[in-house]
Amino acid sequence: MVVEVVRSGFVESTHRARMLAVGADGSLVRVHGAVDALVSPRSSMKPLQALGMVRSGLALEGELLALACASHAGEAFHVEGARKILSGAGVEEEALRCPEDLPEDAASREAVLRSGGGRARIHMNCSGKHAAMLATCAVNGWPLETYLDPAHPLQRAIRDTVEELTGERVAATGVDGCGAPLFFVSMRGVARAFRALVLAEPGTPERRIADAFRAHPEWTSGTTRPEARLMRAIPGLMVKAGAEAFDAFAFEDGRAGTVKIEDGGQRARVPVTVAALRALGFDSPELDELAAGVLYGGGRPVGEVRLGGERPQTSPAEAQAG
Repeated sequence: MVVEVVRSGFVESTHRARMLAVGADGSLVRVHGAVDALVSPRSSMKPLQALGMVRSGLALEGELLALACASHAGEAFHVEGARKILSGAGVEEEALRCPEDLPEDAASREAVLRSGGGRARIHMNCSGKHAAMLATCAVNGWPLETYLDPAHPLQRAIRDTVEELTGERVAATGVDGCGAPLFFVSMRGVARAFRALVLAEPGTPERRIADAFRAHPEWTSGTTRPEARLMRAIPGLMVKAGAEAFDAFAFEDGRAGTVKIEDGGQRARVPVTVAALRALGFDSPELDELAAGVLYGGGRPVGEVRLGGERPQTSPAEAQAG
């Protein structure tokens, strides 16, 4: 699948995309590219990381559990929530090991700078996950200083959870942008895991993650982020984005999918995710808006990011055989 960047009537750039979309029964509906090759889902794995924590005794609910799964925008309520997770566990903010950063949300960033503030770990978009990791360590009496070490009991529990839900052995372990271990699996495995979350029985740790995530979309991303807009437009949908243009989603009936833009171009991610949702029968005026990536020149619209001519599509039968 190809995404075209069109400016002033000319195709200026293109992005190649992989896509996997499965139906409510788990059957393949649409496949593009090497969906069984190893991939780095980046922050799309956060719901699985949070599940490993809940299974290990993390006692969060509602907004704070959603924040444990978040790549948040650093808005004031995100920062306050991360501090609540830490204080509830009796852990100091200085124990965070994610990088120092400014809020990603522009208005929040300006507010921090106007008040004389600067970069801080609590503003980093993964601080909710890191606060939850520390809280999980505190409840188990595990070391706080080394909570990001792949050999730490917390990270071993998370790895076991990832392997169980994806149905795959972790092929390699890397380091994510926030410093946490990053587990390499396939796009098919990630879709399988997201289906497991939404299809789990009510009250189970898996379903608690899915329910908190869907009930509080602004807490898992931000008030203006496309993932939150998608979840508001399609109640029952769970969407988690990852760095380098990865997306994973699942609906309450088991329809699910994953998207990877091969060159990491984020501007192509949402149009392809919308295409995957439409292939599964979803429709909404909000999808039309999100699919139309407008380009500006001199402050006015001069082009768009759109799905272009498609490369040969892998048939579901061929993909199943692979």
